[in-house]
Amino acid sequence: MLTGVDTGFFFALEDEHPLAVKAWKEQEIVTSTIVLYELQKKLLQGHFNKWPKIIEDIKIATALVSISPEIALKAGHLSHDLKIPGLDSLILSSLLETGCKEIYTTDDHFDLYSGIKTKIINLQKTK
Repeated sequence: MLTGVDTGFFFALEDEHPLAVKAWKEQEIVTSTIVLYELQKKLLQGHFNKWPKIIEDIKIATALVSISPEIALKAGHLSHDLKIPGLDSLILSSLLETGCKEIYTTDDHFDLYSGIKTKIINLQKTK
């Protein structure tokens, strides 16, 4: 089963959130190249001191989804319909288009998506 993750997932993973660790070890992880952008920015701001090779590890351990025209167009609809920020809608759209059955996040914006085929797991609301 494909499991999608957003940027917040990697913060939860660094903090050893039990569900994040379990998903990282047991699931086939998919993420968006937009997540790489957000994580690179966070690294440059001094985050992830405990995990300086996070980008390299993600590139090895996950399937990365680039933004296609179809993903961009679906993201436009998601952003408009759900009133969520553009980058969040691009990440969500890329994970949905890849066929992820569950998405791990720490972002409340993702909770606004109530897809029939995809379960949103907000790690801030679980332990």
